Amino acid sequence: MEKTVVLYPGFAVSHFVPMMHLARALLDHGHAVSVALVDSAVNPDAAFRAVVARAAACMPSVRFHTLPLVEGTPTLTPDAQFVLRYLDVVGRHNEHLRGFLRSSRGVRAVVVDSLSVEALGVIKPLGIPGYVLFTSNAAVLAAFVQLPAVLAEAQTSFRKLGDAPVELFGLPPMPASHLFGEMLEDPESDVCKATMAALSGIPEADGVLVNTFDSLDVRAVAALGDPRCLPGRVMPPVYCVGPFVGGVGDEVASQRHGCLAWLDGQPDRTVVFLCFGSAGHHSEEQIKEISVGMENSGHRFLWVVKAPFSDDPDLDAILPDGFLDRTSGRGLVVRQWAPQADVLRHRATGAFVTHCGWNSVLEGVTAGVPMLCWPLYAEQKMNKLFMVEEMGVAAEIVGWQRGLVEAAEVEGKVRMVMETEEGRELRARASAHKEAAAAAWDDGGSSRAAFARFLSDVET
Repeated sequence: MEKTVVLYPGFAVSHFVPMMHLARALLDHGHAVSVALVDSAVNPDAAFRAVVARAAACMPSVRFHTLPLVEGTPTLTPDAQFVLRYLDVVGRHNEHLRGFLRSSRGVRAVVVDSLSVEALGVIKPLGIPGYVLFTSNAAVLAAFVQLPAVLAEAQTSFRKLGDAPVELFGLPPMPASHLFGEMLEDPESDVCKATMAALSGIPEADGVLVNTFDSLDVRAVAALGDPRCLPGRVMPPVYCVGPFVGGVGDEVASQRHGCLAWLDGQPDRTVVFLCFGSAGHHSEEQIKEISVGMENSGHRFLWVVKAPFSDDPDLDAILPDGFLDRTSGRGLVVRQWAPQADVLRHRATGAFVTHCGWNSVLEGVTAGVPMLCWPLYAEQKMNKLFMVEEMGVAAEIVGWQRGLVEAAEVEGKVRMVMETEEGRELRARASAHKEAAAAAWDDGGSSRAAFARFLSDVET
């Protein structure tokens, strides 16, 4: 009988893609893979539907199964109630997941997304081991599993603490303002309670796979293995199996993106790449500040622009008059999307201005590119802290904290990373992490060994 692992991905591109990289690793090690998906009608995000379609097309060995949509299921929209709706969707589909698992043969384990831990309550009573894929880093995982208890003991909400530090075992002091947005809500609110309940469920898994590698997250990995990290509870095994980087289905693209041809014509390490993730965009005022800063810096740049409420932004309308003409030749502005991993690996790319989404961070690390941090949402402020203080691969653009990064800071930070000794030190540390990332999945590498432990535990 074939050995099957069922994957239950989340409803966001940034969570789905690492799960598909895990699928490939499982296939390479002789396991059959089934992917259970909630009906796409729940998620209006066209980018998510597109990546699911590409994965199904380019991974014929993976069996994709759609769980029927439960009547009354809310539609997922990117607003303050997103996480609450997300968890509601997971709960409503537990019975369909149970039915699918009962009808499947040879299931050795189920791996669920980190926001779908409620499904463990369905999986484990069936006698099937249940694991979590945590798509951020080990430091954020260490924070997340500790925060429910910290909040329960606190005399106030995290929001009221402002920038006062939250002390967590094994981690640097973290300003309360840097926490996941849902954690800053009133502790008695539905969204905060639901978020904390979900985080509390992570240690109930039989193990947690993390999209990182040991040497990038040394302090946090050690903390997760220490009983003091989770007093009164037992943290399950943590397997650092990353880095899982790059898109899914990119290899079947019909042609090379034009921005790569433009990069071919630029000198080595001279281009600043600005890209803010699949859901990141800026106001027109902010876009104009970036424009002025990049123009005044004098450096080459490739900038992916997303405008609010527009799938096809009118660049002439939102950029300063004459900007495109004045920067022609040394700058290229791309609407909406560029093949980020390919851009970062290109010899011409010298720095990366990023929103600090973890997939983007890993793509920067594996390319050996120094980064400038401009967090926007989710756990990105936490990632920024670790990138700057622990990993040493980035510097912070601080204006995000005031709601507007001014042109002078854009110019100054770009000049710093491209021209100064501080920038050269960032590059050297990024290059060292690049080498470590490449070694992690080699024979004897830490991630290969961690994945082997995971497979061994599944078979036990």
